Amino acid sequence: MAHVVVVGTGIAGLIAALKASQNHDVTLVTKAELSESNTKYAQGGIAVAMFPDDSVESHIEDTLRAGAGLNDRHAVEILCAEGPQRIRDLIDLGVAFDREGAELARGHEAAHSHRRVIHAGGDATGLVVELALVDAVRDVAVEVHEHTFMVDLVVADDRVTGVDLLLADGTERRVDADFVILASGGAGQLYQHTTNPTVTTGDGVAAALRAGAAISDVEFYQFHPTSLAVPGNPLVSEAVRGEGAVLLDAGGRRFMFDVHPDGELAPRDVVARGIASQMAKQGGAPVLLDATALGAAFLADRFPGITKVVEEHGFAWGTEPIPVTPAAHYWMGGVRTDDDGRTTVRGLLAIGEVSCTGVHGANRLASNSLLESLVFAWRSAAALDEPWVDLEVEVAPDLPAATATGLTVVDRDELQALMWSNAGLYRNAGALQEAADILAGWTSTDDTVAAREDGNLLDLARLVVAAALAREESRGAHYRDDYPETSPAFARHLSWMRKVVARVD
Repeated sequence: MAHVVVVGTGIAGLIAALKASQNHDVTLVTKAELSESNTKYAQGGIAVAMFPDDSVESHIEDTLRAGAGLNDRHAVEILCAEGPQRIRDLIDLGVAFDREGAELARGHEAAHSHRRVIHAGGDATGLVVELALVDAVRDVAVEVHEHTFMVDLVVADDRVTGVDLLLADGTERRVDADFVILASGGAGQLYQHTTNPTVTTGDGVAAALRAGAAISDVEFYQFHPTSLAVPGNPLVSEAVRGEGAVLLDAGGRRFMFDVHPDGELAPRDVVARGIASQMAKQGGAPVLLDATALGAAFLADRFPGITKVVEEHGFAWGTEPIPVTPAAHYWMGGVRTDDDGRTTVRGLLAIGEVSCTGVHGANRLASNSLLESLVFAWRSAAALDEPWVDLEVEVAPDLPAATATGLTVVDRDELQALMWSNAGLYRNAGALQEAADILAGWTSTDDTVAAREDGNLLDLARLVVAAALAREESRGAHYRDDYPETSPAFARHLSWMRKVVARVD
């Protein structure tokens, strides 16, 4: 019986811990409380083809189309084909999805050819899933460590042998492991405007990078088109537009049909850039999301969580349009894995947003993220009982490093502002090189957990900028106004190793 350490307690980590505990000793680690993760805040739902008027093949094609030619087709086929059974597993675990009579309720989101997005609690899908899985984990033999920060992976002879942890009381502890499964989420805190909670500082990706794992597709960061234009940028789900809400400029005119024939339901990167462009024309003023045609009663019933947030900020969205702006939302890049979560480092697996399975390509299809976590978490736990298969990845050549003239300790606010302005929705060589030069002059400390998080963000910011400089084209969520066309020469994953962004000490 192997000892497995799972890092992260969103849907991916909880599913992996549950399934792995059937055959192995499992230790589950989270740097906050057990229920805190990106999953908790997911609103829209889970995309899955399990209705008579839909098909797995259609879901596959929609996912490939959104991914802009960079998806790994086999991974997409696994995602869409195995999804329905994994949803039935969630139902068996007690997840109460919304229903219309005896059937699962379903919504429509951008770039889907069918209504296939199932949801729970109206707009509280992630929270409903998270709480059901937390209850399930508490009922099995899993050792849980809350408020525990993973400092680093322990590697010996090119194999992960454990993790170094920083406990809540400030003491350090090394936990030996036969396998480590990273499920620690993305790095939304790279950006000034983000829908992600404060825990998303990329700790798992940064630790894997230092351990020598290949990291892929980090230039692809998806910006959600519609966050409420108030401090904290609370998310306004794409499902709102799927139900019929429209985007208006400052003069009250619908503008998205000028950008794309699908209007508000174009792929997320198109809508986000359309909004950003319109905001620039308006001197930075937010655009408006008009959901008034849906009516206050419908909005309160279908989107109770969003309604509460909107009202807390003084808006009555049943009778007036609300101001919205794009914000960083989901990272398609991460630790490169095979179809069973294995990385290039033996004993190390990665699942969920921390990973790069290739399933999302250059732009994630709406509501495929929870499905990916669910499907590949299940597969990774099953893979623990199979012989290890080495993953071969072509690594991109190093880029010339910028020369620092002096080192200062990184300030998170300054890093986030730099990434938003220079490596956000619109990019070009000049802005990216400026960011690379500034990042090269920053360092970090290990005085506190927050300082360690800042160091992880610094490592990842350098990597994102390097990858964005290297991809001299526009594809999916990566848009360069100096290379606005998509190039066949870049129809491949760009992968990197730690030597590209080794932390300056």
